[in-house]
Amino acid sequence: QVQFVESGGGSAQAGGSLRLSCVISGRTIGLLGLGWFRQAPGKEREHVATIDWSGAKTDYANSVKGRFTISRDNAQSTLYLQMNNLGPEDSAVYYCAGNLLGEVPTDPAGMDYWGKGTLVTVSS
Repeated sequence: QVQFVESGGGSAQAGGSLRLSCVISGRTIGLLGLGWFRQAPGKEREHVATIDWSGAKTDYANSVKGRFTISRDNAQSTLYLQMNNLGPEDSAVYYCAGNLLGEVPTDPAGMDYWGKGTLVTVSS
């Protein structure tokens, strides 16, 4: 069974940093597109950052561009999201996700695998 398990969420002050990790088991991840999505109360789940199967192509939401960095370590079956200069607007449950096509859509409906999420809370 394929599992995506997030960790690294927690509380941070505005301007602070967190690094999220997602460990993937049940299959090799080399051909998967991977990404991070988030959902805040009262809002729809939204794209944060994605990375294609090769790691050569990344895509960031405009709201996080320049602050967040997505990366992957296929040997360790792990996806990362480095989040810097956090603000209260970044507070949400963050989900890691995978896509069988290798290229990752920004629409959450296009993802094939999901983790259960990790909560990030940023205070001002």
